[in-house]
Amino acid sequence: MSAAADIQERAVGDDGKTPWLRYLMLGATAIVMLYPLLWLVGASFKSNSEIFTSAGFWPSKFSLDAYAKGWKTSTEYTFATYFLNSFLITIPRIIVTVISCVLVAYAFARFEFWGKKTLFSIMVGTMMLPLIVLRLPQYLVFRELGWLDSYLPLIVPSAFATDTFFVFMLVQFLRGIPRDMEEAALIDGCNALQLLWHIIVPLLKPAIISVIVFQFIWTMNDFMGPLIYLASVEKYPVSLALKMSIGATEEVEWANVIAISVVALIPSVAVFFAAQKHFIEGATSSGVKG
Repeated sequence: MSAAADIQERAVGDDGKTPWLRYLMLGATAIVMLYPLLWLVGASFKSNSEIFTSAGFWPSKFSLDAYAKGWKTSTEYTFATYFLNSFLITIPRIIVTVISCVLVAYAFARFEFWGKKTLFSIMVGTMMLPLIVLRLPQYLVFRELGWLDSYLPLIVPSAFATDTFFVFMLVQFLRGIPRDMEEAALIDGCNALQLLWHIIVPLLKPAIISVIVFQFIWTMNDFMGPLIYLASVEKYPVSLALKMSIGATEEVEWANVIAISVVALIPSVAVFFAAQKHFIEGATSSGVKG
């Protein structure tokens, strides 16, 4: 026992003497992970020749010309139009995703009905299905509905809780929440919808915010969906506009493309850091203790 205590004491002492070593290792890892992003920002101020000849992120001189030229684009529209289009897709999709996924997760987690386990297994199984398998049948359905070259194919499916990863995540979060408050609300006369709105939704806040952040980032970065369903340039989101800015017949001004790529990252990064607190809450708590 004395030998074990001595080893433990020395381990604690050594750990207390060298906290800087852990911080040094974490700092070095962070620099390695963040260097591509730092290089991207620095490259937006460089010329084409400097981008391909220098591995450093610090430019020889700072100039905002690449941002000004990239923002104007080679079309009659500026990137303001493409950002607006992205938000016209992203915001409605987030709203319908949250509503549908919360309702479906609430049903799976709190109600008993025939075939519940089978339906839940099928839903989880669809998470393994490659999206490319669904592209052709979805395209044919939307063509028959007359929805091509509109935002409806990118928004409406999410209104039916087709984002099964979010449903699964919410169900798992709900299963970790005790039912004491719900039972008390039922005794007070709350119906199922009142119980959902007044009790469940506030408790699900960290998980719902996680759904919002993930859906925002995924939709802003979605390339295949808009590429398949949109044909009009004035309806393009940022993801397609960035690809369109890389001309196939003339020399590419990579500084302009990189500059707009940096601008395109700002909304996703801002949303992530704004919701960081709630990510921590969701990770450190599995529910409310009674």
